[in-house]
Amino acid sequence: MRGKFITIEGTEGVGKTTNIQFIQNWMQAKKLPFVATREPGGTPLAEQIRDLLLSPRDELVCDTAELLLMFAGRAQHLHQVIEPSLEEGAWVLCDRFTDATYAYQGAGRNMRDDLIAELEMIVQGSLRPDLTLILDIPVELGLKRASDRSEPDRFELEQTEFFELVRNGYLKIAEQNPDRCVVIDASQPLADVQRDINIALEAFWFSSEESG
Repeated sequence: MRGKFITIEGTEGVGKTTNIQFIQNWMQAKKLPFVATREPGGTPLAEQIRDLLLSPRDELVCDTAELLLMFAGRAQHLHQVIEPSLEEGAWVLCDRFTDATYAYQGAGRNMRDDLIAELEMIVQGSLRPDLTLILDIPVELGLKRASDRSEPDRFELEQTEFFELVRNGYLKIAEQNPDRCVVIDASQPLADVQRDINIALEAFWFSSEESG
């Protein structure tokens, strides 16, 4: 049986790393074979592309170059990790996927959704996540958490207005895809965030079992 594809999305400082570990623990408790990965990245080549994308630089990165690099890394990631794992029956847990491209490059950079959709079809065909958890937090709180955590990458150096656009982009995606997306209030205490994640996972697990 083909595995399930779960993605975790959100702006800076939403707590993806901590909650991805919580989800991995949930999968282990269910005795599910799974692969945890991330975007951009996930393979040696895609990790090199990640470094190109995230490293602060003096040169202004063209929006189109940024978009194409995202999909170049995704193409390699899908070919080498995601598709083979799903075919083998493993669940794939991915830290960000194409929703991030719609949110960051689409909403944040004001690039056309139809252009992103065309690249999505070229690279992914009909593949879409089975479940997407969008961790949502007010932008200023998220940026404060991120700044307390580490040196900022190239995206984290953007202005607050950029991240407001990204957050709104994510919420629009959730509104347009209610069967796939669950929005989690990540400003809550961690125990409450993980309670809500657990509810979403259990509901998805139950529906997956029911559908065979």
